[in-house]
Amino acid sequence: MGAWQSLLHDSGFVHLTWQNLVMFVVAGTLIYLAVKKNYEPLLLIPIGFGAMLANLPLALLSSSSMYVPDPDAHMMPLLQLIYNHGIKTELLPPIIFLGVGALTDFRPLLSRPLTLLLGAAAQIGIFIAALGAFYLFGFDIKEAASIGIIGGADGPTSIFLTAILAPHLLGAVAVAAYSYMALVPVIQPPIIRLLTTDKERRINMPQARPVSHTAVIIFPILIAVVASLAIPTCAPLVGLLMFGNLLKESGVTDRLSKTAGSHMINIVTIFLGLVVGSTMSGDSFLRSETLFILVLGAIAFGFSTAGGILFAKLINLFLPHDKKINPCIGAAGVSAVPMSARVVQKFVSEYTDGKVNPLMAAMGPNVAGVIGSAVAAGVFLALVGH
Repeated sequence: MGAWQSLLHDSGFVHLTWQNLVMFVVAGTLIYLAVKKNYEPLLLIPIGFGAMLANLPLALLSSSSMYVPDPDAHMMPLLQLIYNHGIKTELLPPIIFLGVGALTDFRPLLSRPLTLLLGAAAQIGIFIAALGAFYLFGFDIKEAASIGIIGGADGPTSIFLTAILAPHLLGAVAVAAYSYMALVPVIQPPIIRLLTTDKERRINMPQARPVSHTAVIIFPILIAVVASLAIPTCAPLVGLLMFGNLLKESGVTDRLSKTAGSHMINIVTIFLGLVVGSTMSGDSFLRSETLFILVLGAIAFGFSTAGGILFAKLINLFLPHDKKINPCIGAAGVSAVPMSARVVQKFVSEYTDGKVNPLMAAMGPNVAGVIGSAVAAGVFLALVGH
């Protein structure tokens, strides 16, 4: 009888708390949204499962920036080991960017260089949310910067910045970032409808000019050098993004490009998602700050979408009639690639009965947004990272 009592006492069932049970529901919800709704399944399934593992008492499958090694332990907990060497060292998010670069085609941006400005304008939500978090919600400046970056709709960038500035908010920021990325088809159309007129939605942009092979090779080299010299703190993200793109566009490194854009990015995504989920233990996640982060993330994303649209409308004031931009493509300036561009395409195409199809035009600001969010993260690190 004593052995059974000892076994029961050492089991996780006895040590379950209400926080663990609530987090099981949260984890199950993330997995449900990924499986049933197809919301960012490549990340939400690992994050959801990691959150479930983190809330299994005595399993030692959670991780934290505050972890203190037990001198009597023979080895470090598994996911804490990955956290220390993959997140704390800032390794995994830049490798994700390397893979993203190998999958990205910058030709739509190069064919319409003006759309680079739309990608930059769509980062305004990042700074609005950061200021709101600092002045209205009482977060300190580093926490506010980590929350604001959600507006870039770029999960790896959010994880990269938060792991440096506010690692205790990593789980909440990552969940908010990937949730709003998944909700692009829900969030963006009402904002586009509110801020554009019937006439503007019907603007049919002319065929883009062709882009030379020389241009697509020079572009990643030039951007990597200029952006890293201007804001050195963005170099890990922008540099590897552009290196991955150079592998793709050079035409002579197919094996490396395919590895970066498939097997490598898939492996890193698994580790990244599991480890982010493992930071979501009930006692650290179930706080009022998490709710504030979710609210501010929505505000950031909304303002970023609006910023791209309104800046496109501003540019149109100075363009000749036959060169005007369809302002709807400004919404694609967030870096949710290619989902945001597809949302714009679907919205405009359905509104015009298929007469206007701005997918390739929207891809310009969309890929520019990837660069913009990485640069914004670099700006925050330069200003408040010390």
